[in-house]
Amino acid sequence: MDLQQLRVEIDDVDRQIVELFEKRMDIASKVADYKIATGKKVFDREREAQKIKAVRELASSDFNKVGVEELFSQLMSMSRKLQYQKLASAGASGRLPFISIDSIDKAGSRVCYQGAEGAYSEMATKEFFGENVNCFHVETFRDAMSVLEEGSADYAVLPIENSTAGVVSEVYDLLTEYENYIVGEQIIEIRHCLMGIPGAKLSDIKTVFSHPQSLMQSSRFLNEHSDIQQISMKNNAFAARKVSEDKDITQAAIASRAAAEIYGLDIIQEGINQADSNSTRFIIVANQKVFLKGAHKISLCLEIPHEAGSLYHIMSHFIYNNLNMTKIESRPIEDKDWEYRFFIDFEGNLEDSSVRNALRGLREEARMMKILGNY
Repeated sequence: MDLQQLRVEIDDVDRQIVELFEKRMDIASKVADYKIATGKKVFDREREAQKIKAVRELASSDFNKVGVEELFSQLMSMSRKLQYQKLASAGASGRLPFISIDSIDKAGSRVCYQGAEGAYSEMATKEFFGENVNCFHVETFRDAMSVLEEGSADYAVLPIENSTAGVVSEVYDLLTEYENYIVGEQIIEIRHCLMGIPGAKLSDIKTVFSHPQSLMQSSRFLNEHSDIQQISMKNNAFAARKVSEDKDITQAAIASRAAAEIYGLDIIQEGINQADSNSTRFIIVANQKVFLKGAHKISLCLEIPHEAGSLYHIMSHFIYNNLNMTKIESRPIEDKDWEYRFFIDFEGNLEDSSVRNALRGLREEARMMKILGNY
């Protein structure tokens, strides 16, 4: 028997597989009709586990058992997606507890940010809300989330990611802890300056203060001056204020040009961040579940079963619904060693049918899902 004949036989088997697949999906569609009528959930984890175990036993070899398990996992995944789609079309996708709004009231809002005057967070606040924004600063990221949740502020502005140093992990964790939601974002260019009291020169500096991210973003410059001790602070502006108050010629801060002007410091060297295109993305957070009608990015958090293939199956909902996932991050889950929650950004609006279809599947199949915002 030659190769061509074998390929003909494979083609014939493939046609039969397609016919059986379509027959199976027709039955799955009827199952969806039943679940729409009865309100029954699509995903039955125990039933699927039993089914996988049963079909594995039908295979003749260990290799084929693994293949059959993978094949039927995919078949059942596709069946679920068809059912989610039918439920969404029938208006049974579940109501999302978010309200669409036409605009954010920037002029009449009270806004908080972490840090002090001259902080990059203040710059982001004024860039988003305008120079005349009614804003105030707090000591920590947690303080910002707390005053927002209790209603002392309408919005909070928090850094979430830097193009050089990566994510601000504490802010990700706080988004899962508080019932506050992302409604916007602002990206600003970061240009770090080394600053000291008037008259200070680089040769005078023995200690530099700044936020850990800023120290990281300026690591190349600092490595070239390894005799300078690095001390972390909660915010760049705090560092500039400390140097100004201490009046010690051996101290310097890494902060913005605005901070140098506010605290009366001399800029010893400008642009010490190692990447010319250094920028930070700030999120605008509110204590209400709202989203702009023209919003085009969704952020969510997921916890999934700690078992083989879980993340793979979760990702398939984005592929099936043709949603472009732009970011994924993981963070450890408290009190669960080596288990992680995932933070995902993808393009879309909560009113899109494809988004609703994907979210229906994610909500049923994830151990926990929280929509962090649509903006």
